[in-house]
Amino acid sequence: MKFGRFLSDKIISIIITIVTWLIIWDFLAVFHIKAGQIFIIGFIYFIAETSKILIEYFRRKKFYTDLMTNTENLEKKYLLSAMTESPDFYEGQIFYDILCETNKSMCDNVAEYRKSSEEFQEYIELWVHEIKLPVASLLLMCHNNPDIDGKYNEQLRRIDDYIENVMYYVRSENVRKDYLIKEVSLKRAFANTAIKNREELQARNVILRTENLDIKVMTDSKWLEYIIGQIIANSMKYFSADREPEIFIYATDSNEKTILHIRDNGIGIPLSDMPYIFEKSYTGSNGRTRSKSTGMGLYIIKNLCDSLGHEVKAVSVPDDFTEISISFGKNDFMKMQ
Repeated sequence: MKFGRFLSDKIISIIITIVTWLIIWDFLAVFHIKAGQIFIIGFIYFIAETSKILIEYFRRKKFYTDLMTNTENLEKKYLLSAMTESPDFYEGQIFYDILCETNKSMCDNVAEYRKSSEEFQEYIELWVHEIKLPVASLLLMCHNNPDIDGKYNEQLRRIDDYIENVMYYVRSENVRKDYLIKEVSLKRAFANTAIKNREELQARNVILRTENLDIKVMTDSKWLEYIIGQIIANSMKYFSADREPEIFIYATDSNEKTILHIRDNGIGIPLSDMPYIFEKSYTGSNGRTRSKSTGMGLYIIKNLCDSLGHEVKAVSVPDDFTEISISFGKNDFMKMQ
C-alpha cells in the first residue's frame, strides 16, 4: 500500500481540512488573537490532523499488505479468508466480512458440484456393472456355440473393453480411494494380463517375449494389470504390415527403482506427437489414420501412474518401435510385514 496513493484518495478530506483552518484563522483574527497564538493553535491542529492521517494509513497498510502477501504466497487462493486476520478498522471489517461470505458461497457451490459429480460417478459405475452382465452372457453364448462367426465374439470383446475403460476412467480420478499398495510380481501381473487378452493376441499372431520379470514391485495389482493391458492393446492397434508383430516385455532393476519396459515393433509415433501423447483426448496422426482412437488410453495410464507414485515415459522411433516404461520406486517402509 503506497502512501502517495493513500494521500491521493484523501485529497478531498485534506482540502476540507485546509479550508476549515483558514476559516478558523480568519475567525481568530476577528477577535484580535495574537499571530503567535494563532500559529501555535495552527501547529497543534496540523500535528493532530497529520497524526490522524498517519495512524489511519498504518492501520490500513498492515491489513492490505498482509492481504496481498497471502494472495501471492497461497497456492490455493480460496483459502485467503482463512489466512487473513480481521482488521481493526470499520471499512476493513466490511471488506473482510464480504471476503468471508464470498468464500463461503464458493465452498457451498463446490460442495454441491462435488456431490453432483459423485452421484454421477456412482451412476456410471452402476451402469457399467449392469451392462457388463448381458455382454458377459453374450460372450459365453459365443464361446459355447463354435458355429457362431468369430467376428461377433471379437466385437463383443471390444464392447466389453470399452465398457471397462469407462469404469477405469471414472475411478482413475479417485484412485487413492480404491487401491492397495503391496508387493506385486511383475511376472504374475503380466501373465494375468496375457491370459485375459489371449484370444486377440492369438488372432493377430502376436509374438510375446519376456525377460527378467521375476521381480516384485510396490504397487496395486489390479491397476497394474489394467495399465499393462492398455499398453498391449494400444500396441496391437499400430503394428506394421511389413513385419511379424512382436511385443517385448522386460524389466531392469537397480537400488533406487525398478523399470518395466513394454516395447512393440509397430509403426512408431511421429516425433511431432511425442510431447502430447499423454494428454487427454489427444489422438495424434496415427490415431486419425490407423484406428478410431479416443485418445484416452495413455491419458488414463498417466493419471493412474501419477496417483500410484509411478513414473511413465515413452520412447519411439517412427517405422521401428514404441516403448512405454513404468518406474517403480523402492521403499522398504511400504512393504507389508
